[in-house]
Amino acid sequence: MGATGVAAPNDDRHEPRGRCASVELIITEKDNAARRIADILSGESMQSTRENGVNVYEWGGTRCVGLSGHVVGVDFPPEYGDWRDVEPVELIDASVEKRPTKENIVATLRLLSRRAEQVTIATDYDREGELIGKEAYEIVRDVDEDVPIRRVRFSSITENEVTRAFDQPESLDFDLAAAGEARQIIDLVWGASLTRFLSLSAGQLGNDFISVGRVQSPTLKLLVDREREIEAFDPDDYWELFAELAKDEDEGDAFEAQYFYRDEDDNEAERVWDESIAESVFETLSSASEATVVDVNRRTRTDTPPAPFNTTQFIRAASAIGYSAKRAMSIAEDLYTAGYMTYPRTDNTVYPDDLDPEALLDDFVGHPTLGESAEDLLETDDDLVATEGDEETTDHPPIHPTGEIPARGEVSDDEWEIFELVVRRFYATLADAARWEHLKVVADVADHSLKANGKRLVEPGYHAVYPYFNTSENFVPDVTEGETLALSDAEIEEKQTQPPRRYGQSRLIETMEEMGVGTKSTRHNIIEKLYDRGYVEDDPPRPTRLAMAVVDAAEQFADEVVSEEMTAQLEADMDAIASGEASLDDVTAESREMLDEIFDELADSRDEIGDHLRKSLKDDKRLGPCPECGEDLLVRRSRYGSYFVGCDGYPDCEYTLQLPSTGKPHILDDTCDEHDLKEIKMLAGRQTFVHGCPQCAADDAGEGPVIGDCPECGAEHGGELAIKTLQSGSRLVGCTRYPDCEYSLPLPRRGEIEVTDERCDEHDLPELRVHGDDDDEPWELGCPICNYREYQAREAESGSDLEALDGIGAKTAEKLAAAGIESVDDLSDADPDAIASDVDGVSADRVRSWQAKA
Repeated sequence: MGATGVAAPNDDRHEPRGRCASVELIITEKDNAARRIADILSGESMQSTRENGVNVYEWGGTRCVGLSGHVVGVDFPPEYGDWRDVEPVELIDASVEKRPTKENIVATLRLLSRRAEQVTIATDYDREGELIGKEAYEIVRDVDEDVPIRRVRFSSITENEVTRAFDQPESLDFDLAAAGEARQIIDLVWGASLTRFLSLSAGQLGNDFISVGRVQSPTLKLLVDREREIEAFDPDDYWELFAELAKDEDEGDAFEAQYFYRDEDDNEAERVWDESIAESVFETLSSASEATVVDVNRRTRTDTPPAPFNTTQFIRAASAIGYSAKRAMSIAEDLYTAGYMTYPRTDNTVYPDDLDPEALLDDFVGHPTLGESAEDLLETDDDLVATEGDEETTDHPPIHPTGEIPARGEVSDDEWEIFELVVRRFYATLADAARWEHLKVVADVADHSLKANGKRLVEPGYHAVYPYFNTSENFVPDVTEGETLALSDAEIEEKQTQPPRRYGQSRLIETMEEMGVGTKSTRHNIIEKLYDRGYVEDDPPRPTRLAMAVVDAAEQFADEVVSEEMTAQLEADMDAIASGEASLDDVTAESREMLDEIFDELADSRDEIGDHLRKSLKDDKRLGPCPECGEDLLVRRSRYGSYFVGCDGYPDCEYTLQLPSTGKPHILDDTCDEHDLKEIKMLAGRQTFVHGCPQCAADDAGEGPVIGDCPECGAEHGGELAIKTLQSGSRLVGCTRYPDCEYSLPLPRRGEIEVTDERCDEHDLPELRVHGDDDDEPWELGCPICNYREYQAREAESGSDLEALDGIGAKTAEKLAAAGIESVDDLSDADPDAIASDVDGVSADRVRSWQAKA
C-alpha cells in the first residue's frame, strides 16, 4: 500500500514491452487532451501505442497519457458496505480511504512513471483538475519518491498557450487540491449516511434507493418550493381590452391599441379586475368609430452589448437555443479539448489585458460563415473596446474562441452550433451598442384611453453579429396630437392570473449561483443527478412526489439537510482551504459535527419518515384502479430491471400489464377515458415515445392479417407469418406457430400498416406501407424481410465503437444507444448507476468494468 492508500496493481512491476526509457512523462486529464497536446509538442510527429488498454502518445523519448478524470476515488472501508449491518450514523465518523476507480489507467501510470526523469502534470486548471493532478502526483510518488514533478496550466489547448505553459512550468497547488478533496470527503459522508438512512427507513434498496446529497438536496428544495407555490396558486379573473386604430381606413396602416387606466398608485394598468367595468368599457369601444390622439411620446433607447460569457451565462445562452445544461457543457468541453475555445468553467467576465481582439478577429476573416461579421467589426472607425461584466478572476478568462476554426466536417452539427454561439458572443462584446426608437401613442375614446407602443431598430449594433436576442419590431405610424384616428374591431379577452413559472435549467443554475450552492463545475451535474435519481421529470424540471416527500421530511425533522445556508457555508469553508486560510481536516471535522447534530434530530423519527416516503413513492407510481380488485395499479420494476404494471393488492391480486422492454416509464397527467388509467411515456434516449394507456395497449394486442408463409417452418410445419401487436405495444411480423417457431421481424410502433397488393419477387410476401397520423405521404416499408436486411446493413455500416469493447455486443450497444450512450466517450463520461437504471439487464458494476476497458 503506497502513500496514497492505493494498492499497486499486480502488473506494475513490468516495463512496457519493447519500449525505451522515457525522458519525460506528461499526464493530462483525458485522452483527447493528451492526443491534442502530444500533437502540439511533437509537431504532429507522435506515435500512438496502447498499454493496458490505455493510449500512450510518444515522441523523442517523451510519453503523454490521458487519465479519465478521477482515477482514484474516496470510499469507506469494505466493512461499512453492508447497509443492514452498519447503521447510517456510524458512517459519520468512519475513516475514508482512496481506491483506484480505473485500475488499468492507474497501472499504466505507475508503469510509465518508473523510468521517467521528469513528470509534468497538465490536468485542467481548476479545483477539480488540481485534485486530479494531485491524485496523479501521489501515484507517481508511490513509484518514485525523487522524480521532479512540475505543473503546467493553460486556459486553451492551442499551440501558443500549450507552448507557453510548458516553457513556464509551476508547482502543484496543494491547497487548491485539498479544497477539492474536502468536497469529495464531505459529499461522501453526507450523501452516504443520509441516503442510507432514508432508504432503510422507506425500505427502498437496490437500484431504487433514495439519494440525498449535500448540494443536491438544497437544489431540490428550490424546485419543490416553486412547485408548492404553483400548486397553492389560486387564479384571479381579469379582462383586457383592445381595439384597432388607423390613420385612414384605406391606407392599411392599422395598429393595435390596448385599453389602460390609472390605478390607485397612478400607474398605468391594463388588467381590469371588475367584469362589469370591463363590459362597460367594451360597450363604449364597440360603439365608437374614432379616437383622438392626446399624447405622442418619442424616445431613443441604447441597447448595450452583452458581457463576455462565464459558465452560467454560457449555459443560459445555450439553453435558449435548445441545449440542456449537461449537453451544453459536454460539447463545450470537447471544443476546448480540441483547441477551438477556452476553458468553459469560469466565473470571469472580463477579458485579460493580453487578449488582442483585432488579432483574434483576423483569424476569422474570409471564413464563409463567420468571416463577414469579423470583417465588419475590423472595419469600424473606433478602437475595439470589449464589454466587461461584474466578475473578474485571475484563473481563466471568459469563454471565447481561440482563433482555431474547425472545418465544417470535423465537428457535429451540435458542436458547430455551440462553437458559433461562442464566436458570435465574442463578436458581440466588441460591437457597438444597438439603438431603438420607441413611439408611444395615447388616444381617447369618450373618457377611456387606449395606448400603442411601437419600436424600431434604428442601428442594429451588436445584433448584426449576435442574432440570438429578439429584435422584432412593432409598427405604430407617426401621428400628431389632436389627430383623429379610425377605430374598429374592439375586443375583450377574459384571462386568469398565472402561477409562477417553473425554473428552467439555466435559470436554476443562476439561482444556485446567487445562493452560493454548488460551483460552476458542479451545478449542471447536480441537475442531471436529480433527473437520474427520479426526483425531477420533464423540462423545465418538475419535482416528483418522492422529491416533495424527501424535502417535506427534511424540513420537518432536519431542516439543515435542505438548507442553502449550511451548504453555502461549507462552500465558503472549502474556498478558505483553497486560499490557505483553513485546513482540510478542520473543515471535514466541522462538517461531520453538523451531520451529527442532524442525526440527533432524525433519530426518533425514523418510522414516521419511512411511512411518509413509502406513501409518496407509491403516489409517483400510481396509474389508477385495478380492473379486477379495485386496488391501485402501480408501475413496478422486476428483479431483472424491466418495468411492468402490477396491482398493489399483490399477492392477493396478480393482475399485471406489460410495458415496452426499451426505456424507462414516465407517468403522464393524461388519463384514459375508458379505463381511468394514466398514460405512460417511455424515456429511451432519442427513441422516446408515448406508450399510452397500458390497458388499451393490452386490449389491442393479438394477431392481425396473415401475409404469407413462414420462411423457417412453413414448408415443413405449415407456419404462417402474421402481423402481431404485443401487449407491450410493440408490433412485428411473426410466425403463427409461436412459441414453437420464434421467427419474427420488427415493425414500426406507430402508424397504420397497410398490406398492399404488390409482392416481393424474392420472398413472395406483400409489401407494406405505413400511414402516419398526419397528412404526410405514407412510408413505403416494402417487404418486411428485405426491410430488415437493409436495416441490419445500415447498422453494420455505421457501426458503434462500443462494440469494440469486450463484453458489449450488438444488442447491448443498441440498448445503450437508446439510452443516449452512443460512443465510448459517452460511456466514459456517464454515471454507472444512471446507466444501470436506464438499461435493462445492465448493472452498475458491469458499466464500471466497461469504463475501465474504455
